[in-house]
Amino acid sequence: MDGAGLGRAYDELLAEVAMGGFGPAPRGRLDAEQIVAHLAANDELMIEATEAVLAGSPYAYYNLETMHRPQVDALVAEYGGIDELATLLRSTSQKLMALVDRLGPAAGTPVDTHLREGYDLAVEGPLPWGRVLDLHARVHLPKHLAQLRTLRAVG
Repeated sequence: MDGAGLGRAYDELLAEVAMGGFGPAPRGRLDAEQIVAHLAANDELMIEATEAVLAGSPYAYYNLETMHRPQVDALVAEYGGIDELATLLRSTSQKLMALVDRLGPAAGTPVDTHLREGYDLAVEGPLPWGRVLDLHARVHLPKHLAQLRTLRAVG
């Protein structure tokens, strides 16, 4: 796991959020606030998984966007705006990165993983936790960065 790469991915995404100017999402898609809330909710799941790995406890990681859509909508309602959600994401990402920095050899710990990134990626089974974090940095965060850029182009 490249912790620096994860940090760069978050920095780029948070810089995009800070630019603002997002338009509405196409029907059935997440808007900018929902994307940021989704990422913060996902960070919380990844924090739990990383803490479990560090503690030597078994854990199953599920990143299915539709699975936590009610949580995403609740976060949007609770935080009330893109700036507040960006502050939340900054906090959750920093906590996750601090835990990742502590992983060391534990990054090789297999974690039962269930995730989907559209047609780009589907995982159903154990993966080393460091690999899941790498996929987060190289696939998941860039996917949502691209979505945010599209929302600005539409708006």
